[in-house]
Amino acid sequence: MLGVSQQIAVGNKILAALPKEQFIRLVPHLTQVRLERDEVVYITGDQIRYVYFPINGLMSLLSTTATGSTVEVAMVGNEGIVGLPVILKNRMIPYEVTVQTETEAYRIRAEDLQQEFDKGEALHELILRYLNVLIADISQSALCHRFHTVEKALGRWLLMAQDRLNTESLNLTQEIISHALGVPRTGVTMAAGSLQRAGLIRYSRGKIMILDRARLEEQSCECFRIVHKELDHFLTEVRT
Repeated sequence: MLGVSQQIAVGNKILAALPKEQFIRLVPHLTQVRLERDEVVYITGDQIRYVYFPINGLMSLLSTTATGSTVEVAMVGNEGIVGLPVILKNRMIPYEVTVQTETEAYRIRAEDLQQEFDKGEALHELILRYLNVLIADISQSALCHRFHTVEKALGRWLLMAQDRLNTESLNLTQEIISHALGVPRTGVTMAAGSLQRAGLIRYSRGKIMILDRARLEEQSCECFRIVHKELDHFLTEVRT
């Protein structure tokens, strides 16, 4: 169980932005858990029993076909929340949720979050503001998968991952990226090789280092800039 004194170092930006009295009210319902890389948190159609506030890793929302092919519709880091359908009175999750990089997270029962959300106070406003970021991510991901090259999509995806993990070195395997972009691993290899030859990234043994973020942003598609702007606006509001 969390202690009230931990609120300043809570990690998740939504929880950290709550007024003190509202955070204290939420504390008894929060449990800290560890989610391992590749762990499947929910499969499509599951009942949402818990909602998660990631602290320091990355989670992926995936759409999956009947044959098992996947494509990422959005990613969530410590800026967000996983399990948002509950605020719309929907307990069935419409996508798969997996862990891309291991993370600590705060877990809360769906009914407890719903009760706090329905009070219409700060948590209500923060979640609705974050929902706007998530919708932008989902819509631009759909456009990107349809119209942009694998190289541009990979650049967008790496930049978005870096924004959430806040590190130059990303521990991400070809398999993870393949599932996220909805392309074969050979496509990821070719796209990563192209970015590496251009001096934008260094890729070896499941580690990707962004060497020149400014140029990677230039070569990436407009999808990144649109989502990045929404995320930056949300984080600015949270901080202030």
